[in-house]
Amino acid sequence: MAVPAPDLASLRLLGHRVRPVTGADQRTLPVPEAFEDLLPHRGLQRGSLVATGGAAATSLALALAGPVTGSGSWVAVVGLDGIGLLAAAELGVDLARVLLIADPGPDRWAATVAALTDAVDLVLARPPAPVANGVQRRLSARCRERGSVILQVGGSPGLWAAAPDLVVSAGASEWQGVGVGHGHLRARRVEVSVSGRRGAGRPRSAQLWLPGPRGQIAVVGEPDRPSLLGGSGASTLPSTLPSTLPSTPSSTRPGELLEEAV
Repeated sequence: MAVPAPDLASLRLLGHRVRPVTGADQRTLPVPEAFEDLLPHRGLQRGSLVATGGAAATSLALALAGPVTGSGSWVAVVGLDGIGLLAAAELGVDLARVLLIADPGPDRWAATVAALTDAVDLVLARPPAPVANGVQRRLSARCRERGSVILQVGGSPGLWAAAPDLVVSAGASEWQGVGVGHGHLRARRVEVSVSGRRGAGRPRSAQLWLPGPRGQIAVVGEPDRPSLLGGSGASTLPSTLPSTLPSTPSSTRPGELLEEAV
């Protein structure tokens, strides 16, 4: 469920009502097991700026967000109208812990993202225009202070004045399950590479199922194991979209919360 782009007062209220349930003293946010060996800290390091790129940039971002929501944390999606809720659920995202924020516009984008880093552990967004060095420094400082992560979904990493701390890119990919004039898409094999700075180390790459034939996110060639998305297959889309926005928790809907704040 999308909600209108709130003003900063609304976002400040949101920050008071939605608090991360995982401690910011935990150095990383969890990721699917298949990504752990690719990432320098075996997770998304708190306080960092991460970017996903390539043809599967959105799938990469959603896959990384899945375990974050699964651990009880909240994820905000800012102005990404192309995000599919069904695809998000199938990649393990708990939609009950997702805030969909309408596009705030280029003039309010940085302030909106900064305010959301106070409220949630992971913010998925894409800069609508190049980010000035001073703005990036302020956003990075806010993330380090709050222990949150900003994840750019697609677009060029060059939108930032300084390179992101980590870049997760999708290279060659191959869908499986479709024959000549018959069949349906069942699995996608993707070459995933990771590079970065600040201790990211040498670039790493691996072939991943994103998703696999049973909906799992896994390293190609590894023995089939129960999916991290819950049970042995993919997560299913709930019959209703995010229904609650708890404060500890509560039953307030995201839209109602924003209306209350205005």
